[in-house]
Amino acid sequence: MEVAMTKMMKTTTKKTKLVLLIAVPVMAVVILQQFWLPSLNFNRLWRTVSQHVGSTNDSHRNDDEFINGLLPPGFDQKSCLSRYQLNLYRKPSPYIPSSPLLSKLRRYEALHRRCGPNSPSFRRALAGLTSPTNSTSLPEDCKYAVVLTRDGLGNRILAIISAFFYALMSDRVFLIDRGNALDDLFCEPFLGSSWILPSDFPLRREFGSFRQSFPGSFGNILRNGMLKKTIEDSPASYLYLHLSHDASDYDKLFYCDRQQNLLKKVPWLIMETNNYLVPGIFLGSFFREELNKLFPAKDTVFHHLGRYLFHPTNGVWGLISRSYKPYLARAKEMLGIQIRNFGSESGSFQDQMNQLLTCTQKKKLLPDVEQSTPEKSNSTTSQTVKVVLVTSLSSEYSETLKEMYWEHGGIDGEVVEVYQPSHEGVQSSNKKMHNRKALAEMYLLSLSDVLVTSDWSTFGYVAQGLAGVKPWMLYKAEDKVFPPLNQWLKYRTRNETGDWPCRRAVSMEPCLHVPPVCDCDEMQRRDGGNELPFVTHCEDASWGLKLVNEFN
Repeated sequence: MEVAMTKMMKTTTKKTKLVLLIAVPVMAVVILQQFWLPSLNFNRLWRTVSQHVGSTNDSHRNDDEFINGLLPPGFDQKSCLSRYQLNLYRKPSPYIPSSPLLSKLRRYEALHRRCGPNSPSFRRALAGLTSPTNSTSLPEDCKYAVVLTRDGLGNRILAIISAFFYALMSDRVFLIDRGNALDDLFCEPFLGSSWILPSDFPLRREFGSFRQSFPGSFGNILRNGMLKKTIEDSPASYLYLHLSHDASDYDKLFYCDRQQNLLKKVPWLIMETNNYLVPGIFLGSFFREELNKLFPAKDTVFHHLGRYLFHPTNGVWGLISRSYKPYLARAKEMLGIQIRNFGSESGSFQDQMNQLLTCTQKKKLLPDVEQSTPEKSNSTTSQTVKVVLVTSLSSEYSETLKEMYWEHGGIDGEVVEVYQPSHEGVQSSNKKMHNRKALAEMYLLSLSDVLVTSDWSTFGYVAQGLAGVKPWMLYKAEDKVFPPLNQWLKYRTRNETGDWPCRRAVSMEPCLHVPPVCDCDEMQRRDGGNELPFVTHCEDASWGLKLVNEFN
């Protein structure tokens, strides 16, 4: 008995020492980062430590595994590896979701299970949709927002986030019409129910006729003075909301408080968009009180909801992990560069390359090229590795960077390695493999410590939001021409340093390119960028709107 007790005490002592050996260095890193050495980059160190700690004591990384409570437990890990493994590749987010947001998400999940596809409530809702006489018997807590997405994958992801955000705020069940473009990209985000609109949905045959000119759209009903008959006197079983780039001023009255009060009476809302609608919804006061509680930091909406909602399928996760482990994991720092080519409007390749190099070297994102002889360059002992991840339809940019740093290297012995996962040549948004690669590269970019993105690019918007990083944004060419180097300084803006060829974004939030431009009562012009302290104009689209942290 005494021998057994002695062995057990020795084992316990060893475990205690092991825990201390792991915990003390981790605590030291956190303290150093927080108080004494803020200038150092601990991102890669933290990832390495968290992976080793996780392999020794799984309970230590539970908070990171569930993203500070954003993700609920209970999912089958093997069916969606990215849900729990992706966070081992990420640095810890400094943005903590609020307790009201976590409670709101848990309530939403319960609503989705109760009212989602294949539930008795859903079947009753479908009956009310096909037979308006049955609509009065629908349970009041089961209303729906169905999103129809369009254009490239970046646009579609912004549309999905927007519709989910609106469904969350309006207590509706959120469903997506997946189509071919979104097939096999994302895992199911809700436990015990699906977010996919069933293939036999009764209105599916009409989706092809839904557009801005559709007579029964919400905007055209308002334009024609039919609001009272359609909604107030006898609520319709469904309404189509056209909120894409070609939305009319009447379509954009969707953002107004009075219209929101009417829309809550309609059981089914079919939303089509290719935009990020969140800044427009923040402009109204209908949801503002609750929004202030859910998102005290207004510039974290996409960051939190994107990490909550989107989890790449195992097929896409394979593309991500096979790129990250051999090419990106060993970097001290990772710079992500995303280049969107707008065809003939983008200027020449050499102009774009000059712009990129001037931006990255002027802002100290990449080192200047070492001009010494190879023998002298190789003699340094202070070599560090910086990995540059390039995403573009063209391989020219990465090949130029790779050749430049291969021949000369960076000053002070810094080694620059350049990696580009793919270069498709042309955008093919209706091809499954193309979209898988695009999604994988968005997520690889989101693992970057620093980002450089292209103006107007929804691809870049998604990456920066998932990363929680304010990117450096490359100016878009005007009139197909970049100004000469000696004229760049005259292209100044009010944003931060504001100098050409790139400027720092004021927040990590995407831009709403088609904001509401009329007030809600007189249809007079308004400037939504000057109404609230947390809604401002976008850096890359002066007419657009984006959320910022009002406490910055």
